[in-house]
Amino acid sequence: MDNISITKIDEANIEQLQLIGRQTFFETFAAANSQQNMQKYLAEEFTADKLTNELINPDSEFYFAKLDNQVIGYLKINFGQSQTELQDDKAVEIERIYVLKDFHGKHVGQLLYNKAIQIATQKNADYVWLGVWEENERAINFYKKNGFVEFDKHVFKLGNDEQTDIMMKLKIHKQ
Repeated sequence: MDNISITKIDEANIEQLQLIGRQTFFETFAAANSQQNMQKYLAEEFTADKLTNELINPDSEFYFAKLDNQVIGYLKINFGQSQTELQDDKAVEIERIYVLKDFHGKHVGQLLYNKAIQIATQKNADYVWLGVWEENERAINFYKKNGFVEFDKHVFKLGNDEQTDIMMKLKIHKQ
């Protein structure tokens, strides 16, 4: 899959971002959660207004993974005060890496991850961190394979269900 491109998202891409965000979140978590909680989360977290506000925030960046002109995944990273939890100026948070189910196992997630690490290095971050649902073994194994280690836990609310996320971090090796 050499023809996958990673491109920065701007406000003109809100509809595409909304579609890929909803679809990938649903594909990833619908089987393990109630329909009611999924609908509530998707309706609240992927509105055009909310995504636009996140997108215009100078401390957040979004990137699409595209195969030809088809969006097949995306990345959201946060810096400074935009980080959901730690808000450390020497850290970068990977808030989201999601890939369409049809493209799992095709290294799309790895390309998005590599982009996040490249940006963290350019920003002179000491480490990258993220939260991943404790039941998402596929993602946990992906991050462990890339050198992340567990350091804490936090609560993630999906509808009315409080779930535990494992917080993981990776120290950036500076040259």
